[in-house]
Amino acid sequence: MKTRVTNKIIMLSVNILFVTLTPALAFAMDSGACLDCHGDAGVVGDKLVIEALGFDSTAHAELGCHSCHASITADHPDDGLPPSRAGCAECHDPVSREYAASLHAENAGCSDCHNPHRALGPTAVSGHDMNRQCMACHDRPDMVALHGEWLPQADLHISMLPCITCHSSSAEYVISLYLIKRQGGQYPGGLELASHAELSAIAGGRPIEQLIDRNADNYVSLAELRMFNLDPENKQLRLQGMITPEGVSHDFRSRDDRWDCSFCHASGPAARQVSFLSLVEPDGSFKRVAVEQGAVLDALYGTPDFYMVGSTRSTALNYVGLVILAGGLVMPIGHGTLRILTRKNRRHEEK
Repeated sequence: MKTRVTNKIIMLSVNILFVTLTPALAFAMDSGACLDCHGDAGVVGDKLVIEALGFDSTAHAELGCHSCHASITADHPDDGLPPSRAGCAECHDPVSREYAASLHAENAGCSDCHNPHRALGPTAVSGHDMNRQCMACHDRPDMVALHGEWLPQADLHISMLPCITCHSSSAEYVISLYLIKRQGGQYPGGLELASHAELSAIAGGRPIEQLIDRNADNYVSLAELRMFNLDPENKQLRLQGMITPEGVSHDFRSRDDRWDCSFCHASGPAARQVSFLSLVEPDGSFKRVAVEQGAVLDALYGTPDFYMVGSTRSTALNYVGLVILAGGLVMPIGHGTLRILTRKNRRHEEK
């Protein structure tokens, strides 16, 4: 009897606790309740506003707001309690330790480079955005001048490479192809990325990937690249290739092997064989479509605006070169052959 009474008391207590905590738990799991206010600058102000569309595409959104702001209650902000903030190292300890050993750690914290409400993986961020983070502290003209002391065409290199390609131990590099806008038939000096809205207008209601992936098989062949490059309807666009890392390191140091031009300018490296078409999404992130292996090495038909001396090639130009070489050999070989064939006649004439 005593046991039954005890069990009833326990069950009643559990039910009361469940009823009491259910609203709070539901609130804690629902980031949408937070974004009802924080998604509107008119309610929380510019400093506290969070772009809902951009946040929803991040890994942090999957965890929920309360994973980092555990002190927030259902009565926020009326309860007057300051919101807690999780330290990045609580989840990213290996990255935090690696970064702490770098020179950057003395001058910048995680949030100086990364907006936690826009945290994306390296493949979902364009090479241009990667460099934009660096340029917040490292003035571009100064960097061009500094690199120009030893690097030919420093401005071009800085435009075509994410800084972390050379200044970190990031690995597994691939070529990421971005759609860039032309302005008045000329390439814009800043190599400005075409926005999702601009690409959607050009696509005319089709998914923007079908500007290049015409058969919609989620794979871009060399033939499709040729059709895109030759299509007059795409004259306001171009493809720009950038060597981007698959995984990002946070040690931020100059790599000795990056001083060697052959790291990029050599035929056959795996990084120059694998490429992806990176397309901007409505939320500003990027999705990738696989491109035929080795396509970026064909400078004439694949990506004619992506050219690296010693790396890219053109089958058509190879044939032209062979014709020129053969033509150059015709004269000395022909002349020598005629001299041999007519030597007897010349001897008779000499006598």
